[in-house]
Amino acid sequence: MTHNKESITQLAKETVLLESQSISNLISLINDDFYNAVELIHNSKGRVIITGIGKSAIIATKIVATMNSTGTPAVFMHAADAIHGDLGLILKDDVVICISKSGNTPEIKVLVPFIKKAGNKMIAITGNNNSFLGTEANFVLNAYVEKEACPNNLAPTTSTTAQLVLGDALAVCLLKIQNFTSNDFAKYHPGGALGKKLYLRVNDMSQVNQKPQVKPNTSIKDVIIEISEKRLGVTAVVENGTVVGIITDGDLRRMLTKTDNFSSLSAKDIMSANPKTITSDAMAVDAKEIFEKNGISQLVVVKDNKYDGIVHIHDLIKEGIL
Repeated sequence: MTHNKESITQLAKETVLLESQSISNLISLINDDFYNAVELIHNSKGRVIITGIGKSAIIATKIVATMNSTGTPAVFMHAADAIHGDLGLILKDDVVICISKSGNTPEIKVLVPFIKKAGNKMIAITGNNNSFLGTEANFVLNAYVEKEACPNNLAPTTSTTAQLVLGDALAVCLLKIQNFTSNDFAKYHPGGALGKKLYLRVNDMSQVNQKPQVKPNTSIKDVIIEISEKRLGVTAVVENGTVVGIITDGDLRRMLTKTDNFSSLSAKDIMSANPKTITSDAMAVDAKEIFEKNGISQLVVVKDNKYDGIVHIHDLIKEGIL
C-alpha cells in the first residue's frame, strides 16, 4: 500500500515547524529559577540525580549522559523504582531534578515528599508550574508547550523535546562556568572518532610510518626506489636535516610526460619546493584541515624545524577522523 507522498512530506514539515516554534517559545520562559538552578548545581558538593517516568525518564537518561560527559556528575533514577528501594541512590549533598510534563503523576506525588524529607534540594522540569511538582520544587524550569506534535495531542513529542532542550541548556551553562575545556572533554571521550579528534596528534600517526627521504642530488632512479619501498607515494627531499622539497607519484608521472630520458635528472630537478608541512605535536584534526583545504594526500611532518616523517591522508581515514 502506497501513501500520498505529499501529505506525508507536509506532515513531517509541520511536525518539525511545530516543535521548533515550541522550543523558541522556551526563551521567554527562562527566568531567575534557571539561573538559581545552575548556581545550585554548581555550588553543590554532591551529584545531580535526575528522575522521571515514562518518556520523561528516557529524556532524563539523555540529560544524565550529557552532564556526565561535560563535567557534571549525574545519575539516573527511575521514579517508579525510587519508591521501591532506589531512593538509596540519593546522598546527602545531591541535587535532584524531577522531570514530568504534568507534574501530577502518582509516582511523582509519592516521590517528592521523600526527597524533601531527606533535605535534598529539588529542581523541577515541568510543563505545569502550578502542578504538585511545580509548587513543591525549590526551582522550576518551565517546559510548557502549547500542544504535542502528535495529531491527537497525546503522544509526548514536543513536550519531551522541550525537556531535552532545557536539560541541554543546563549542561551547557554548567560547562561554561566550570571552564570545561576540549582537553577535559577528551578525558571523558577517549574512544571512537570523537575522542581521537580531541587527543590524537600527528606524531601518533607519522611515527608508525616509514620516513622516505632523499637528497637534492639523488638520482631519479633512486627516488623511484625510495618512494616504492616506503609505500607512501611520496618522499621528502632533505638537506642537512631540513626539508627543501617533496616528490610525489604525481611529480614522477608529470616528469615522464615531459621527457623520455631522465638519467641526467636528480631530485632537485623535479621536486616541489616549499611543501606543506605540519609539526609533529599538532592535532590530527589540524592535518585534516590542511588536507581538505589544499586537496593533497601527504603532509611533511617536522619537529624543531627538522624532518620527522610523513602523515598520509589514509592515516586519518584509518583513525576515523576523515
